[in-house]
Amino acid sequence: MQIIKSLLKIIFFVLPFPVISQSTYLNEGAKEYHFIDRLEIKQQRNTSLNFSTTRNFNRRYVLQQAQLIDSARMNFSDTALANRFTAWNKVSLSAVDEYNLQSLYMNNSEWYNGSKEGFKSKLPVLKTFYKTKSNFFEVNSKDFFLAVNPVLHFNIGNESGYGERLFINSRGITIRGMIANRVGFSTSLTDNQERGPLFFQQWVKQNRAVPGVGFYKVFKKDLSAQDYFDARGYFTFNAAKFIDFQFGYDKNFIGNGYRSLFLSDWGNSNLFLKINTRIWKLNYQNLFMELMPQFTKNGDSLLKRKYAAMHHLSMNVTKWLNIGLFEGVMFGRTDHFDFQYLNPIIFYRHIEGSVGSPDNAVAGLDVKANVAKKFQFYGQLMLDEFILSKVKNDPTNWTNKFGFQLGGKYIDAFGVKNLDLQVEMNRVRPFTYSHYDTINNFTHYNQPMVHPLGANFQEWIGIVRYQPFPKWYLYARAIYYYKGLDSANANFGGDIFRSYNSRLTESGYKVGSGNKLTVINTLINISYEFRQNLFFEAGMMLRRAKEAGTGWEENHSMFNLGIRLNMFKRDYNF
Repeated sequence: MQIIKSLLKIIFFVLPFPVISQSTYLNEGAKEYHFIDRLEIKQQRNTSLNFSTTRNFNRRYVLQQAQLIDSARMNFSDTALANRFTAWNKVSLSAVDEYNLQSLYMNNSEWYNGSKEGFKSKLPVLKTFYKTKSNFFEVNSKDFFLAVNPVLHFNIGNESGYGERLFINSRGITIRGMIANRVGFSTSLTDNQERGPLFFQQWVKQNRAVPGVGFYKVFKKDLSAQDYFDARGYFTFNAAKFIDFQFGYDKNFIGNGYRSLFLSDWGNSNLFLKINTRIWKLNYQNLFMELMPQFTKNGDSLLKRKYAAMHHLSMNVTKWLNIGLFEGVMFGRTDHFDFQYLNPIIFYRHIEGSVGSPDNAVAGLDVKANVAKKFQFYGQLMLDEFILSKVKNDPTNWTNKFGFQLGGKYIDAFGVKNLDLQVEMNRVRPFTYSHYDTINNFTHYNQPMVHPLGANFQEWIGIVRYQPFPKWYLYARAIYYYKGLDSANANFGGDIFRSYNSRLTESGYKVGSGNKLTVINTLINISYEFRQNLFFEAGMMLRRAKEAGTGWEENHSMFNLGIRLNMFKRDYNF
């Protein structure tokens, strides 16, 4: 009876009767993310954009900040927003930015306060479908909003030296909405068939997983192609004016860079509960997740579970500087959550120690600085295990488990409007993210939860984004990394799925120790947006991999053509 009473108290706390407007979140890979980056850097004030370190972005927050730029097309219902308009009005927008701003409004019209006359289609289909330019079917009334859209990604290509056709064939539907401004909901369903490049196929075979997705089957008895269904969904509600709840099955990302050393959306979706608190200069996020340890599936069977809990607190120290603190813990129990980790404000390392130190706790620091309305500098420091005496006196000791990230963004580079550059470096020492109990490593569904390379690597990334005209997009990316590979008889700390107790020595571990693999992966992609969220694309990728001391080397060159509607682009970025 006491347990029931306690649960009722929790329910009445998190579900009060007066609930304010609810919002869904931008989808993975949405084109709006980069535009929001540009707005934040141009404004050089983090005061209202300090949520941008954690993704996915809340649609309502994004629209509130974007509308401050354009008072002529909105009515301020919030005095605080009106007072901040003066600072925003100084932001200089190009013609392409104006196009992207209007696109942002159309794709999030439930939160737009201005005139929506320009959102209407000139030729609706059967007077019911595509009544607006962005949504196949839309209902926007006082107490109910609904947007239904088809999803399509069809891509076909060739790889040099490989006789089979590369392809992606994805079809599905995405739905989002609000009920009486109290509950938000979103879901997406896609059926997918894919034959990726050879190095991708090798990764799938080695890890028994398809990057970014969960359960899969062989496509038509062809071992080189995969068939998988991807389903995601969540609902949102408020517990108080400044506190948002999100519960569902999807992905999350914590960081300001192309990669993250805290939590990435590279792997499979997972069941999660997220509590986000935005007040004053603070944004505080709690994330509780149910995950799956590595497994080998033989027939129909119930897979085991493990769990993770994470906190991220960011604060706008100045108008241009944001600093964040991160902590997380991975723990495996016999298919049940350890309720001690539900405490939303306690230091997890203390809990981890108090229960006997069986779990894998990490901590981190991130920083973001917007400078001269042109630049953003960012970084992360992630500590899995850090013993100062070892760092000083024995820097190659296996217990020095940490990683760091440094990066920068330069918008309107060299005076060219909408030419944006990004550079990033990631370095992670051996054995980071691993644990003596392999259930507690930072993995989910046979995939890394953080960086696709796991550990024991150094990586450099360069990205060019150029939008010369409103509907034309040029994207180029180059990745260079080296990584220390393990062998069957020696664990050099590169494979985070292995227990670190299988190491051979206590010291002698440098980044790249083991069989050193060097990879260069370059990509160029050109897209044309025929209509809202419908892209025609062409791309080319070159990848060269070489393993030192073995004579092994392979080169891949791929060319592809495709069409994409309301869906992110598949990227083989490792």
